[in-house]
Amino acid sequence: MQNKLSFSSYLLIGIMLFALFFGAGNLIFPAQLGQNAGTNLWPAVIGFLITGVGLPFLGILAMGFSGSRNLQDLASRVHPIYAILFTSLLYLTIGPFFAAPRTGAVAFDIGFSAYIPEEYTRFGLFIFTLIFFGVTLWLSLNPAKIVDRIGKIMSPAIIVLLLVLLAVAFVNPIGAIQSPVDVYADAAFMKGFMEGYNTMDALASLVFGIIVINVIRSMGVTNNVQILSATAKTGFVAAGFLGLIYVGIAYLGATTTEVFGLFDTGGPVLSGAASHYFGTFGSVMLAVIILLACLTTSIGLVTACGEYFHTIIPKVSYKVFVMIFTAFCFIVSNFGLSNIITYSIPVLMFLYPLAVVLMLLTFTSPLFNHSRIVYVSATAVAFLISVIDGVKTLYGTLGIVEQEWPNWLSNIVNFYDTILPYYSEGLGWLLPVVIVMLITGVIAKMIQPSVQYKEHSN
Repeated sequence: MQNKLSFSSYLLIGIMLFALFFGAGNLIFPAQLGQNAGTNLWPAVIGFLITGVGLPFLGILAMGFSGSRNLQDLASRVHPIYAILFTSLLYLTIGPFFAAPRTGAVAFDIGFSAYIPEEYTRFGLFIFTLIFFGVTLWLSLNPAKIVDRIGKIMSPAIIVLLLVLLAVAFVNPIGAIQSPVDVYADAAFMKGFMEGYNTMDALASLVFGIIVINVIRSMGVTNNVQILSATAKTGFVAAGFLGLIYVGIAYLGATTTEVFGLFDTGGPVLSGAASHYFGTFGSVMLAVIILLACLTTSIGLVTACGEYFHTIIPKVSYKVFVMIFTAFCFIVSNFGLSNIITYSIPVLMFLYPLAVVLMLLTFTSPLFNHSRIVYVSATAVAFLISVIDGVKTLYGTLGIVEQEWPNWLSNIVNFYDTILPYYSEGLGWLLPVVIVMLITGVIAKMIQPSVQYKEHSN
């Protein structure tokens, strides 16, 4: 047994956590942000870092602070049925619905699309993702050390390659930074803040946190305070690498617009920059590393989803779930990267507030004696607002203008927009949740409810 880990242990676990987080979205979204934000780059980047780095770090800390066995255990503080529904939707979102299909689409966009004639792009994507998710299926059904080994090699390789590319971009920018476009011209910070949702890392942190805690325990740290301290330090390492790479990629994106023009997604930014600076060798090297990194991420997500759903539906085998999820990933990935991103946004607008509220409740739980009434009330308020945000965003995604919305939706949105601060910025849920937590927390302390959440002993 030991109470402290060495610096090298913190660094090793931190890089492992970085590898868990660092997937397809971490490459494309800051690059796209940089292109669109232009001269308003820094306020946009700060907003992006809050949700793209700060919230995942908060999620890791929340899992360490909670002492829960897993996400479902933590969410059961609201209600056991809610825990299953929330956890299932979160796994599906970071798995076969969006994040896992995105790995195949990003690997194709960055590594191969530039070499395929435009008229054959759809067919090329079909063949590529068929092979990509075929390999995902094979390795998910037959777990092998090769996946871990590739992951251990790829994480440092990605960090080194990207840092070299970004260092060159800082010393010798591709072009001058251009004027911001669209929303970035007037609301760069809030647009960057909302773009950070797209990485899905805050959602994933509620799953990855337990992995990190188990690794720390396996190294002999059993004291709760020391586990939380170790979790914070390893989380800081991962957050540091993520933040550094996000800033660099965003800056790279901002310097490419003059020469490359604006892209629909951030994928071509990196491949174009690698080719610009290092020629064919650079673009091929980037393509190979991104391909393997996306493949290991895809395998990890499919495996995690298969294992979770097998635990809640044990009559269906793990292998059947893996086959279903992999087939679904293949189908979704062929809608193309741009469509995957577009249709994921309504789900994220719904799910993110619920995840953040669960984190806030976790940290404040001792103040209100872990009373379930506070968990239920705050979550219900967040749900009532975020579900409307999700529906509203979905209508926008489908191209349905406000005048064509059903009356009930227009009335609710207008009501929320009138009474809720920051509703138009997507943060209308925040103040009502805090108020409800304060009121119900005081009530809980006064009446000392008999039904409370009890901390698990570790």
